[in-house]
Amino acid sequence: MTVGLHHFLALSAVLFFIGLYGALSKRSAVLVLMSLELMANAVNVDLVAFSRFVTPATMAGQMFAVFSMVVSAAEIGLGLALVLALYRATRSVEVAAMNRLKG
Repeated sequence: MTVGLHHFLALSAVLFFIGLYGALSKRSAVLVLMSLELMANAVNVDLVAFSRFVTPATMAGQMFAVFSMVVSAAEIGLGLALVLALYRATRSVEVAAMNRLKG
C-alpha cells in the first residue's frame, strides 16, 4: 500500500476540523491558540503534499509551508502576549473575559 495524495488530504481535513472544533468550543484562550495552530499545521500538510505530488520538481510548497510556520510563530507570540495581558487584568484566561480589556 502506498500513501497517496488523498491520504494526506484526509489527514489534513481531520486535523483542520479538530482545530476548528477546538477554536469554536473551548473557552480558554490558550486552547483556542493551540487549536488555531493545529489548523495552520493542517494547511502546511496540504502545502507540502501538493508540492510533493503535483509539482515535485519545485520546492514551492515547502517554501510556503516554512513561510506559514514563521507567520504562525509570530501569531502565537502575539496571542500569548494577549493571554498574559488578559491574565494580569482578570486573573483568568477565559475568552469571555476579553471584553474587560477594552479601554
